[in-house]
Amino acid sequence: MSERIDKAMSLFKEKKYKECIDAFSLVLETEPDNADVYNNMGVAYSCIADFEHAENCLVKALELDPQLAQAYINLSDLYYKAGDIASAVGTLQKGSYELQDNLTIAHLLARVYIDDQRWEDAIEELDRVLDGEPENYDAYYDLGHVLFELGDYEGAISNFETVTQYREDSELLFYSLAQAYESNNEIDKAISNYLKAIAVNDKFTLAYKKVAILFMARNDFEDALEYFEEYTNFDIPEEEKDNIAKLIDKIKIKIS
Repeated sequence: MSERIDKAMSLFKEKKYKECIDAFSLVLETEPDNADVYNNMGVAYSCIADFEHAENCLVKALELDPQLAQAYINLSDLYYKAGDIASAVGTLQKGSYELQDNLTIAHLLARVYIDDQRWEDAIEELDRVLDGEPENYDAYYDLGHVLFELGDYEGAISNFETVTQYREDSELLFYSLAQAYESNNEIDKAISNYLKAIAVNDKFTLAYKKVAILFMARNDFEDALEYFEEYTNFDIPEEEKDNIAKLIDKIKIKIS
């Protein structure tokens, strides 16, 4: 029987999803209570956009094995991609109840809460994740974003700074940290982190505009000019490019 399962999984890896489903169906003829097979079939059906059969298979997998963590994850993902946030949340909540030590499910639930702007619920789940995984920098990053949305800029900064202990290669991290510092009126630190974002990714357009504006705000016109000119070299809308060009002309007058 393991040979049939191996064959089905090989077909899945080759993206031959219909053949994969047929192969799993043969397994179910002799193993009708195999939750893992139903789970894998559900994923295969989702890959060919057959929502109804995917849902049926994943629900069946959980009926057979309520402890099958991956089935909760796959079913919630199916609902999420279909825009059914309520069902995605409900699935993950059930999974979190059945598997209270599974922090992956808790973290996914937090992220769905974030998408649904349920900030306090997201914080509760993220705190639970960090209690169990104090070095989970993705959770700190998510928590930073939640606190930023709530206007707790110092809390956001603290969480983003924690992530920098683990990662120094993410322009989005430095950009988010810069935004939090800017919102907290710590302009020098905001500038520093916008520049770090550019150092990581020199094509990160928004960071050029942001840092240029901050340079201009503190009357560092030469630096503002440099980054505004760099910004206009990117593929930005013509109207935006014209507006920045006018701003550049005004800066040049101030410098001259």
